[in-house]
Amino acid sequence: MIYLQVIIGFVLLLGGAEFLVRGAVQVSMKLGLSMLLIGMTVVAFGTSAPEFIVSLDAALAGSPGMALGNVVGSNIANILLILGATAVLAPVIVDTRAVIRDGLMVTGASVLFTWLCLSGSIQNLAGGIMVLILMGYLYNSYRRERSGEAASAHLHEREAEEFQDVEMSTWMAWLSLIGGLIAVGLGADQLVTGGSAIARNFGVPEEVIGLTLIAFGTSLPELAASGVAAYRGHTDVAIGNVIGSNLFNILMVAGGVAAIVSLDVPEQLVRFDLWVMMAATLVILTYLALGRRLSRIDGIAFLTVYGLYIASQAVGVDQVLSWVI
Repeated sequence: MIYLQVIIGFVLLLGGAEFLVRGAVQVSMKLGLSMLLIGMTVVAFGTSAPEFIVSLDAALAGSPGMALGNVVGSNIANILLILGATAVLAPVIVDTRAVIRDGLMVTGASVLFTWLCLSGSIQNLAGGIMVLILMGYLYNSYRRERSGEAASAHLHEREAEEFQDVEMSTWMAWLSLIGGLIAVGLGADQLVTGGSAIARNFGVPEEVIGLTLIAFGTSLPELAASGVAAYRGHTDVAIGNVIGSNLFNILMVAGGVAAIVSLDVPEQLVRFDLWVMMAATLVILTYLALGRRLSRIDGIAFLTVYGLYIASQAVGVDQVLSWVI
């Protein structure tokens, strides 16, 4: 039964997120919002909705380790799994001008998040400040890009355009938005309930379930969107989606949830997983800074490292660290 719950959760999250984002984009267009603003906010919020609702559900259920594990695991999966799979499908062309500012912001946010985690917990005030940092960054970015001259402005517009290929009537757009939100909420509840049961049955820490099973589930919408973008030859959109998703995961998901429920940080995240996330973030920042494309060989390397990371969770981080140290 618990495995069925997890499968149902995956399906509801993937389908719900798709309907949620497409409905939100259509509603925003009918309200007269620009494609730039839609790409920067509506699409970014929508694709991060599964992570936020799952982490909030887990935190309210008394599983802060699962909530934080979902954030850290999703960011690792976004870089190593999603960008790796995208690069295998089609080499990812990196436009440094379009993504370097967001890349630097993600790196800064990752450093801040790691520093807060090292203190042992993320309190309500710190979470609120993280959300305010994101709001300020989005506002400043929109002011800079609304002229349409910046390369990053065109990228954000293309991110929104990926979700406008199906024209909807106003009532259908609202139905898609509300139905998608309900499906994501139900999927999150099923995934957290099933994941917690699996952790109890196998004696696995809840943060490990969050880092692996649940992180994979909440990253499915980004994986699907990036795969479609790669198939269409829009690999720049795929990397923009990943960078934007990671930024929102840290500041909006972790920060927003912590603003509601203070989050105690599991020891394993401090000793191992946060550093894997930081290493992956610095690797992709290097690609962005150098303007180097991700080749198929790079994609295979990313997927291999992600496989090794999942294997380390299966073997046990303590065991892996004992081999290394």
